Amino acid sequence: MTLADNLEFEEDIRLLIWRPHGTLNEAAVNKVLAVLSDLEASTQQPFQRYSDTTLVHPVDLNFRYVIHVSLYRRFSYANQPIKSAILATDATAIHYGRLHALLTQGSAINVRVFQDRDEIALWLGVPRDRLGPKSEAEK
Repeated sequence: MTLADNLEFEEDIRLLIWRPHGTLNEAAVNKVLAVLSDLEASTQQPFQRYSDTTLVHPVDLNFRYVIHVSLYRRFSYANQPIKSAILATDATAIHYGRLHALLTQGSAINVRVFQDRDEIALWLGVPRDRLGPKSEAEK
């Protein structure tokens, strides 16, 4: 499967990495959702997710869309439990990430929002260096 330039699938550590940049809008999220659905359908084992939103500006989403996506993911993913870490430093990205975490709570998708890659690496159980260098906001 060919992934967009802002997506990586690290098969050895079972991690999908999404690094959006520029405007985070519905079109960008829809693209990653399509890839995510394809990967889930084609892989035999579950995998974790990591979204690094530190290069996103502005965030052009709305409550209705985030609620729709969160509920869609909650009900469409019924496999083994997975973790989805969101690295966010922008207040709007943090807010929408927390909303997504709240709406998927109790499902097989465990979403958490972080502001530090070291904490993400620990939570996901992956090597810190695989998550990328620290941003200015993390230093």
